[in-house]
Amino acid sequence: MASNIGMMDSAYFIGRSEILSWINSTLHLNLSKVEEACTGAVHCQLMDAAHPGMVPMHKVNFDAKNEYEMIQNYKVLQDVFNKLKITKHIEVTKLVKGRPLDNLEFMQWMKRYCDSVSGGATHGYNALERREACKGGREANKKFAAPQPSGKTAAASTKHVPHNGRRNDVTNTSSATNPSGKTSRPSSSGGRPVYSETEKAAHEQQITELKLSIDSLEKERDFYFAKLRDIEIVCQCPEIENLPVVEAIKRILYATDADGSIVVEAQAMISQQQQVEPADDNIPEEEQDNKQKVENQKRKIIINSDVDVAASITLSPRQKIADASDVHCSGSPLVTY
Repeated sequence: MASNIGMMDSAYFIGRSEILSWINSTLHLNLSKVEEACTGAVHCQLMDAAHPGMVPMHKVNFDAKNEYEMIQNYKVLQDVFNKLKITKHIEVTKLVKGRPLDNLEFMQWMKRYCDSVSGGATHGYNALERREACKGGREANKKFAAPQPSGKTAAASTKHVPHNGRRNDVTNTSSATNPSGKTSRPSSSGGRPVYSETEKAAHEQQITELKLSIDSLEKERDFYFAKLRDIEIVCQCPEIENLPVVEAIKRILYATDADGSIVVEAQAMISQQQQVEPADDNIPEEEQDNKQKVENQKRKIIINSDVDVAASITLSPRQKIADASDVHCSGSPLVTY
């Protein structure tokens, strides 16, 4: 199921132009940017196209301009996900900001899901009629409707104009006004150049691509910074912070300059620790055995002395008098009369 696809799936390599073409053809819209769908209304109607009648379109707001209005649309979308048991997480706080990369990734997932459900076909879905039930749906139909050529424009386009005569007039006029043959861009009253609609569209597309590139680089930077921070937290654990390997890692983490010698120094710290071996490993086995025997004898002497002291303390006064009489009867020189 599309809800379980990973970030390296082919769905996330679909271009912006293909996504926009799919949205406009499915819902009869005329979006020029993916981030124009950040209100969540387009997502709701895409789910309505994939599952007709599943989305309460009267709760969808195509005229949402504030974040709290957009959040209501995403709540409707989340309810539909829950009904269909879709486990895809909706990052509402990022989508409502209108960032191109976040909206593009979520729309790529939407396309993959809709293709997996209906195979890319809408089965006669009437997008305009369904959108009229939404708040601001009729205005959206007028706003996003594809421009149709008017009757006057069509009639004017059918008129025949002599190409040769027209070309000669243009050539003569341009040569008379600009003898050098160079074309100059007209400028406004403020001295700024005036761009045509085609040039404006090209510039806007270039700006959008640059924004996508910046967002991608920022996301990659944040990902690797979080990894380095996790490594630093683990290295600060009291149980392992004094290990040579951890010291070498921290040496690399806290290096202030991009010097290749830092890695060499860290490797040297680890190799030096590996060369140092415990002193007991260099002692012969016979000396270790003798040392063990001496320690065992010392332990026995200490235990016997402790037993004698304990026995003398626990003797009763009658036993002590009996012991003294035994010494007196034996004629010991220690007893004086």
